[in-house]
Amino acid sequence: MDTNLAESSSGPLTETPQEISRRRFFEKLSIALVGLCSAIVGVPLVGFIVAPFFRKMPEKWVTLGKPDDFQIGKTVAVTVTDPSSLPWAGVTAKSGVWLRRVSQDSFIAFSANCTHLGCPVRWLEGADLFMCPCHGGVYYSDGNVAAGPPPLPLFRYDVRIANGEVQMKQAIVPISTTL
Repeated sequence: MDTNLAESSSGPLTETPQEISRRRFFEKLSIALVGLCSAIVGVPLVGFIVAPFFRKMPEKWVTLGKPDDFQIGKTVAVTVTDPSSLPWAGVTAKSGVWLRRVSQDSFIAFSANCTHLGCPVRWLEGADLFMCPCHGGVYYSDGNVAAGPPPLPLFRYDVRIANGEVQMKQAIVPISTTL
């Protein structure tokens, strides 16, 4: 009698074919909805992660000034705006470059970032050296490493004189991640 009471309170132990098909339908519907939601969220996420590998940096020459603005043998800081940045980037789109006029028609532009971890380097005119205050990196006036942890010389940009202006070709600055 206990078994009949258990069966009647919890329902029959076997299911009818109609209930099985309804259960299977809702299982498949749930799986399809989870798959659809995953695709809706996943495709843009994968695109966001993968797109930078296929995006090419625009080759743009940025004007630094007129040649007469710079003295031969002097190294000066110049602020440039990154042409690849977004319109709302504001101050974060600006970066610094060290520009040296070598001769009447020759300029060298160095990145203002240390090749060790990207800290800003300073030009010490009296010592004729670039110094990184973060980890003690020192560079000669030609950008080569003099001392400290930097693994590479300062990055050099391509520089030209065109239309009476000193122009620098924008590039992505490589930075080492080794400590």
